[in-house]
Amino acid sequence: MISFFKRLSLFLCLPLGLYAQAAAPIVQPGQPTEGPGGSEYLHQAVRFQDYAAKPDGYWLFEPASPTPDSADVVVFLHGYGGYNPMIYGQWIKHLVRKGHIVIFPRYQKNLVFPRPPRFARNCAKAIRDALAELEREEHVKPKLDALVLAGHSYGGIIGAKLGVQFEKFDIPKPKGLLLCAPGTGPLTGGRLRSYKKLPSDTKLLIVVSKNDEVVGEKMAKRIFRTASKTPDRNLLYLYKDKHGLPAIKASHNQSYSLAMEFDSGIRNFTAKRALRVAKVDAVDYGVYWKLLDAMVACIRDGQYCEIATGGGYLQTGIGKWSDGAMIQPLRVVLPTDLQSKR
Repeated sequence: MISFFKRLSLFLCLPLGLYAQAAAPIVQPGQPTEGPGGSEYLHQAVRFQDYAAKPDGYWLFEPASPTPDSADVVVFLHGYGGYNPMIYGQWIKHLVRKGHIVIFPRYQKNLVFPRPPRFARNCAKAIRDALAELEREEHVKPKLDALVLAGHSYGGIIGAKLGVQFEKFDIPKPKGLLLCAPGTGPLTGGRLRSYKKLPSDTKLLIVVSKNDEVVGEKMAKRIFRTASKTPDRNLLYLYKDKHGLPAIKASHNQSYSLAMEFDSGIRNFTAKRALRVAKVDAVDYGVYWKLLDAMVACIRDGQYCEIATGGGYLQTGIGKWSDGAMIQPLRVVLPTDLQSKR
């Protein structure tokens, strides 16, 4: 009799267990603990300084706790109107705690002035001034052997221009470019007709959101296609994935990642939009943060090159949903794909 009731109890509980399992929400993965994009940090604090009173000024971020003698440099170029570093703050904090100096140029006074042809010149002056400031006694000394420019939206267009014309603008040669949703909309003053003069040894990654409602993919394609002397380049497409909650989106501002401790107080249209839509999720950890970390490491000492520009799943994979399903990976276009279409 006891055996019968035990079996009956198990039978009655089985559907409830299956129901509970089925009802469990499917969620995104968290930040990995190690590797590019991971939470294995060398520093516990960020030293944040404001030199951005003028439209060719900059904000400066240095690693602290412990403070290193020197560090690699990432120049972070904001999107149009995005001259409040809080907008990309979590990404900046991640970079600095990984051991990088981040220079965040301000190239606009407001949403009207200066005009786009002036943007690259303002950024270049900010970079020169920041590097000069970093040579002062109280700062972490900049190492430029793995200098990378990372730009979002109009910042991506500026980054590509500076990568081609670094000598004209009197800045150190960038060794890598990460362009996130690069584009200008109707304000075309910062574009180049061709990026053929981008140096052959520059590493170039362009990430396009497939549902970009702001700038689309026109300029991303132009840069990738015309940078023909730069073999180490990838064009990567991000797709939405609604398998779990919150869904993976593929819109223009996926690289936003708020950190209020870096708030400059600016509240223009771009800052207000960021306050509404910004979040940190698997796209940050598994795309933008991962790719930039890997690019710097690959340039600096040959590590993680298969993640930076390999073209395989180590580069394109974003992770797994909590039920084990793969998140829709990036689609990569390689220079050889262009040649095969001719």
